[in-house]
Amino acid sequence: MIDTATAAHNLPRMLQRFRAGQPEPLIFGDNGRPEGVVVPFDRWEQLEELADDAEQAAEIREVTRRRLATNSSDDYVSADELAAEFGWNLDSDQPPQAR
Repeated sequence: MIDTATAAHNLPRMLQRFRAGQPEPLIFGDNGRPEGVVVPFDRWEQLEELADDAEQAAEIREVTRRRLATNSSDDYVSADELAAEFGWNLDSDQPPQAR
């Protein structure tokens, strides 16, 4: 971890490192505490996708928890209805996309 002034000074070098295939992040902050990180954009995209997946998994767990809590045949929901609730098209050959 480096201080913010040093991080600002080294941003051009970090970009050169990323372009050279060295994706190690630059962690910076003041007062000995990490406050930010610079990562290659492709890594950022991966992290965004993982965050979307985690959010969708949390939604699925919540829906499942609610449905198990009611546990009534009156509450039956078909796979198509459940998929629609999450914005999925089960007729498509494409994998479901996060909302």
